[in-house]
Amino acid sequence: MISEQAGADTDESDAGEPGDEADAEADQPGALKSATDKESRRAGWRLMGETMRPQKWWVLTGVLAGLAWTGARVTIPLLAAAAIDQGILKNDESTVVRFAVVIVAIGVVQALGTGLRRYSAFRIALRVETNLRDRLFAHLQRLHFAFHDEAQTGQLMARANSDMQQINVVVVLLPLTAASLLTMAAVMTIILIKSPGLALLVLVTLPFLNVAATRFTRRIQPVTLQLQEELADLSGVVEESVAGVRVVKGFGAEQLQATRLRREADSVLERSLDAARLRAGFIPLVDLLPTLSLVAILWYGGHQVISGHLELGYVVAFNSYVLMLIWPMRMLGMLLAQASRSSAAAGRVHEVLATEPAVVDVTGARPLSDGPGEIRFEGVRFGYGGVTGPPVLDGLDLTVRGGEAVALVGPTGEGKTTVARLVPRFYDVDAGRVLLDGVDVRALKVRDLRQAVGIVFEDTFLFSDTVRENIAFADPEASMDMVERAAELAGADGFVDDLPDGYDTVIGEHGFSLSGGQRQRLAIARAVLADPRVLILDDATSSVDPTKEHEIRAALREGMAERTTLIIAHRPATIALADRVVLLADGQVLAEGTHEELLETSERYRDVLAQAEKAEMASELGERRREVRAT
Repeated sequence: MISEQAGADTDESDAGEPGDEADAEADQPGALKSATDKESRRAGWRLMGETMRPQKWWVLTGVLAGLAWTGARVTIPLLAAAAIDQGILKNDESTVVRFAVVIVAIGVVQALGTGLRRYSAFRIALRVETNLRDRLFAHLQRLHFAFHDEAQTGQLMARANSDMQQINVVVVLLPLTAASLLTMAAVMTIILIKSPGLALLVLVTLPFLNVAATRFTRRIQPVTLQLQEELADLSGVVEESVAGVRVVKGFGAEQLQATRLRREADSVLERSLDAARLRAGFIPLVDLLPTLSLVAILWYGGHQVISGHLELGYVVAFNSYVLMLIWPMRMLGMLLAQASRSSAAAGRVHEVLATEPAVVDVTGARPLSDGPGEIRFEGVRFGYGGVTGPPVLDGLDLTVRGGEAVALVGPTGEGKTTVARLVPRFYDVDAGRVLLDGVDVRALKVRDLRQAVGIVFEDTFLFSDTVRENIAFADPEASMDMVERAAELAGADGFVDDLPDGYDTVIGEHGFSLSGGQRQRLAIARAVLADPRVLILDDATSSVDPTKEHEIRAALREGMAERTTLIIAHRPATIALADRVVLLADGQVLAEGTHEELLETSERYRDVLAQAEKAEMASELGERRREVRAT
């Protein structure tokens, strides 16, 4: 599961680098959390640096453009000062014109530098954001099922959206702030050379600004980290409410979800206002200090001009230089405020990227060779809690011959679906082996293995696309004839032809514009078109009306022909599709035989079917009651 980063410790003493003081506090809960937060931020900065590295030529372009912009910008006040002292005060019009022309030329250079450095900054930022989002999405696709079992979709969406946007902002600010700081350094150098006294009046405010910036950074970091977490939680509530809107409406829980959303939104508001208050106390100081320097320059510089120790033009230039310092200081303040939030966001993205997939190709993994599709479980032990947790399967021995259809039957929680998940390596066994055509599935290439195993899940998922694209999901290049044949085998061709645009009909999100039985038939067609060696039907007819189930049984039997099939079912009519029935209990095979044989010889089998029939009747009754309430 994605570890939820708690808010950073608000004690400012933990804001510095870990050292002896941190070691002395190691027994305190906040110290460990603070160290974890710091490491997460460092990892975030490293991730941004790594992602920016391929953009080095654009970084260089931005740097050169920034140098040109800085040089032009700091030169203009000197030219203006010379024009005042050598032209205006001496009534030399030609000199004024000459300096004006040069200033215009330098202004053009400044404008070109501004455009190029800003384009470079935004290009780098957008490319970093795009590359990181692509990398995150690809990594999420590689991560194992156990990760997705526990990760919240809303949290992952927050990392792919709001966290990426925060990274984008700081990457834009970095080169722009660097150019502004370069301007600040150039201004300081010039005024130190021209008048050390005036320079001292400007520089005397910087230590106060540095103290304020350090204090601001220490205070803003935990607040921004908490804000990112609150935004992720808010995304989680929104995602769950929208994705589960039918459940929400079915239970009349709209007000409950609205209350949850309001609570999360209030938390986001509180953290955002905390951050706004901190910025409101720091940013005005960034504006005030240069203004105080400007007043000091007017007072001291005016005395210098009156006494004849300084030319008037340079006082005007100094005023321009002080005004130039305001924007770099504002940029620095913005960067300090944003850097904390962006590093926290990048750290959260790094947390996902640093999660290693548990199911990967082993060294020397081989492609899947031809075979009949025999599946064999040898002493398989597996539990979702790992080797230390309670086992779902415990010493399972089972062989499914190539081309054979086997139905797995058993009470809820006895491992039927788990057996199906172990064949394509959604999970790896804790002990024992699962073999496909005599080869341990862990020795095969994962892609080849999963292309050879087609699964129809009980919880059917369809994409917001056309019927044709959903059926041809595993093979987008499949011909229309192949799509129609797969639909026919799944018993879906009848209702598809009745849709407004037939196979070109766009179905709604998750396929909710269709009935449950229609969705499952399309899912069966999708699996059949993939032409897998092994077909797994995980309660694939559970949403089909029992009165209409016979319509697709014959089609299913044809789709199962010459294909190894695992059927997880509880309806006798579906079980009848199997050549053999295996009863699972206590993580092992309790009995096996034909449906009729088990009905005669196994009381446990009869009990399982009876309980399943009772549960289905209760479910149908509840569905009818909900329909009545809805109407």
